[in-house]
Amino acid sequence: MSKTTSPSDLPFANYATTEYADELPRQQLIDYHIKPLWQGMPRIAGTAYTVQLTAGDNLMLHAAIYKAPAGAILVVDAGDDSYAVAGGNVCSIAQKRGIAGMIIDGVVRDIDEIRAVKFPIYARGCVAKPGIKEFIAPLNQPICCGSVTVNPNDVVVADEEGIAIIPHAQLEKTFNATKRRTEHDTETTLDDWERAHYTKVMKLLV
Repeated sequence: MSKTTSPSDLPFANYATTEYADELPRQQLIDYHIKPLWQGMPRIAGTAYTVQLTAGDNLMLHAAIYKAPAGAILVVDAGDDSYAVAGGNVCSIAQKRGIAGMIIDGVVRDIDEIRAVKFPIYARGCVAKPGIKEFIAPLNQPICCGSVTVNPNDVVVADEEGIAIIPHAQLEKTFNATKRRTEHDTETTLDDWERAHYTKVMKLLV
């Protein structure tokens, strides 16, 4: 399977979601209830490969682990959170095939197995009962995950602070603005920040 990178080949994982959030509107940040399911999970960044499921059915996610290119992040709308859509074996195979992680608006199971192989997975939680495999649907189409519209080739950046979706048309603009802001912040001392912050707050109180 060939390796894919972000469409603009920029190192999106260099910066935290908090840094991208300063350049993105709120509607590009996924619902905070979708969170990392094991501690110490590394930041991930990659191109979105989207999966729309029918409630209670996990067939197309199980298909996506074989269809998605290496380096992609599976972004999944599970339809509900009544049944697990992935477990330890599915995540291990995804990892083996080079998938960078999963963002699931739904639930999974076998978190102990997923944690053991250190596969990055973000979801609403865990449910022991898996779904069925009956409903076929197109893969890599626009979906809504965690109240955010996600399109194929958007870039996903996820860490312990949250999950940012950077639209494909804004990749370079968002990355470059984030890079500039972060470099400026790095060069700013706490004393400098405090002086500017004090002046700003006092002006707002007038």
